[in-house]
Amino acid sequence: MAHGTLADDIRQRLGELSPAERKVARVLLSAYPSSGFETIAIIAERAAVSAPTVLRFVARLGYHGFPEFQAALRAELDERSASPLALYEAIEDNPSDDTASGLLARSGKVFSHAVTQTLAETPAADLESAIALITDSKRRITLVGGRFTHLLAQYLGLHLMQLRGDVHFLPGGDVERTAALAQLSRKDVVVIFDYRRYEDDKLSIAQLTQEHGGKVIVFTDTWLSPTSAHAHVVLPSRVSTPSPYDSLVPTLAVVETVVAGVVTALGEAGHRHMKHSEDTARRAGLV
Repeated sequence: MAHGTLADDIRQRLGELSPAERKVARVLLSAYPSSGFETIAIIAERAAVSAPTVLRFVARLGYHGFPEFQAALRAELDERSASPLALYEAIEDNPSDDTASGLLARSGKVFSHAVTQTLAETPAADLESAIALITDSKRRITLVGGRFTHLLAQYLGLHLMQLRGDVHFLPGGDVERTAALAQLSRKDVVVIFDYRRYEDDKLSIAQLTQEHGGKVIVFTDTWLSPTSAHAHVVLPSRVSTPSPYDSLVPTLAVVETVVAGVVTALGEAGHRHMKHSEDTARRAGLV
């Protein structure tokens, strides 16, 4: 069974599947997770395969039948839609050690494990694809985040601005945002941060980018934002934390890893851009 989500497991197993089973996988991933609740007959029809092929695919994932597969998907959705209030109510009422030292020990264990697992589960090919898109000088980079994750979008964007040109944040105002989205084209890379209790506007942004021929990079949790269905690259992170709020610590580790890769990939060009930025800031009295 998967350590992350069913979608993670499906993506990781694509290379092991038969051509017919890969058709089933693509149908499920194209509208994940809702596609998993269709009947076997409908999934088979959409994939242009037989019903037994769907059952073989499910068995390949380790499930003893389609009902067990859908039960696992329902359990995943319960976690996927959990609010901070629900997570708060699920926290252990009386931790074995509620001192500051106990909290530090628990936090160290939780965060260390989450970061280690996140980086271990990130496919090298996906990281390489993200870095290649971000360092392509012919492309325009636009970043957007959510309630809390806009902080990570800004963090990544500010680093990229020091290393290359044509990096922007998606405006917040309606008129400005509409104008920016109306100009999307094949040269655009839109980087989206979207975590559970996913935001509808992020899905619309991903759809618009894909429809206009642009590429989408999604930073999300292990349950996968709906934007993932329209993404060229998906970088999931674990969100384990001692509090009722999902942690962004593992995502920050992935962001830092992407920045390190971008610095290496840009090489001397990145160094020249950074030096020019420093010189400009100095002349403008900003440093």
